[in-house]
Amino acid sequence: MRDTAFALAIGGLTFLVTVIWGDPFIEILRRLGIGKQVRIELADVHSSKIGTPTMGGLLILFPVLIVTLGMNLVNLVGPNITLTGRSILLPLAVLVYFGGLGALDDWEGIRGTRAVGEGISARVKFALQLVGAVGVTLVLYFGLDVHSLAIPGIPFKFDLGLMYMPIAITAIVGMSNAVNLTDGLDGLSGIISASAFAAYGIIAQLQGQTYLVMFCFTMVGACFAFLWFNALPAQLFMGDTGSLALGAVLATVALMTGQWLILPLIAIIPVAEVMSVVLQVLSAQFSRRFLGEDRRLFRRAPLHHHFELGGWSETQIVQRFWLIGILAAIIGVALALL
Repeated sequence: MRDTAFALAIGGLTFLVTVIWGDPFIEILRRLGIGKQVRIELADVHSSKIGTPTMGGLLILFPVLIVTLGMNLVNLVGPNITLTGRSILLPLAVLVYFGGLGALDDWEGIRGTRAVGEGISARVKFALQLVGAVGVTLVLYFGLDVHSLAIPGIPFKFDLGLMYMPIAITAIVGMSNAVNLTDGLDGLSGIISASAFAAYGIIAQLQGQTYLVMFCFTMVGACFAFLWFNALPAQLFMGDTGSLALGAVLATVALMTGQWLILPLIAIIPVAEVMSVVLQVLSAQFSRRFLGEDRRLFRRAPLHHHFELGGWSETQIVQRFWLIGILAAIIGVALALL
């Protein structure tokens, strides 16, 4: 219980630290002219968001890095270093790598030579995500000896061997893109990510992974602080700097607990968002090929835009998606308890 209380306290501390430096950070972004550019196809509904400071994921990344390294400094450099203590460096490295990739994409979208609101090419982004995911998977498999699957209701884990590697790579790349697609409305990706990290923090606590528990609730505190400035109408946008990092780190945490099978449930909203894009593309291709006309399954993808064009307000979508997300997270934790 003491470890749990300490983890929750760290989450609160991270929230306070992040909120305190939020206003100066936003002012710096404004002075540097780092403002949101909206893609042409979204200009009809999101034109009012143009110019709002972006790359706000840095507001999450820096406090998490500082707090996590500060709280675990003794464990990382002291005489009694353990593999469990060092394991916290992996999600931190994922945070830095995917956050850096997202920052590059955001910067190209603002200052680059491509179309308005477009960052680095999709192929380059995917290739760099794949490189990062392969690196994380190798560390999990060979460095931390993590290559198992936990199934709810079965009291032991299954060792997947080398089969684990493509699954882990797919989970990291897939969740990184899923959270990125979710980041389209004020407050949506932040509150969904916070709920998912809280769920995996509880799961890690049940497993006795103290370091991972503290990290998860540090992420929760940082996400909540970001929401302080991202609530409608947003003063700051997360950008790919935050969304790519949050998704990749969430998948990494799930893999470290072995409870990655329930990740699609706990992260049901990001999964639904990415699936809506896939189904939209497939439906358009099918209709053009077999029906001779362009018919699409959704009004617009990702999914939140479908409901937006259907008349739901931005607040309604965010609140209803969050209710679904938190209920799914509760069910996911319940399954982990079986």
